Amino acid sequence: MVQGFAFILESALLGVGLAMDAFSVSLANGLNEPNMKPLRMSGIAGVFAGFQALMPMIGWICVHTIVSKFTKLQAYVPIAALVLLLFIGGKMIYEGIKNRNSGLEKPAVGFGALLLQGIATSIDALSVGFTIAEYDLMHALLCAVIIAAVTFVICMIGLFLGKKVGTKLSWKASVLGGLILIGIGIEIFVSSLIH
Repeated sequence: MVQGFAFILESALLGVGLAMDAFSVSLANGLNEPNMKPLRMSGIAGVFAGFQALMPMIGWICVHTIVSKFTKLQAYVPIAALVLLLFIGGKMIYEGIKNRNSGLEKPAVGFGALLLQGIATSIDALSVGFTIAEYDLMHALLCAVIIAAVTFVICMIGLFLGKKVGTKLSWKASVLGGLILIGIGIEIFVSSLIH
């Protein structure tokens, strides 16, 4: 069992690794909505943080209950992420092109799409449940909380950076954001084939 500072550091580094997809999606969301208010930014980052904490815990529970069934489903995780991100990215590209002459900013991501983004960017974190399987419940929960906190901060940075760049790009930001999401989906899928 990992204790103390080493446990916190390992959990934080795990959070950084897991949050990279969520960072990219947050960047895309900021690009699409350059006038996003801080409360909305916190809500978006909170959704990503919540999913990044939830998925390892679901994985941990699976390891301690239905591990054989979970390993069969794990092969489909990259396909699900690819489909979700292709759909959301394609929708963002479509809306960006459709609204290129309107001059109005429309929130790029509704609540339903945000939930899909949260699932798509965190679904690979299910496998983290295997890496923390030796933890007792309290340590697994603490690890999930640390992952969530790290993800929240990283996503806020991504949203902020996206907003700054998005103001200069106008409607092209929506197209760029959609292309980023599609690229993330393809990267998740391709990297699963390589491993």
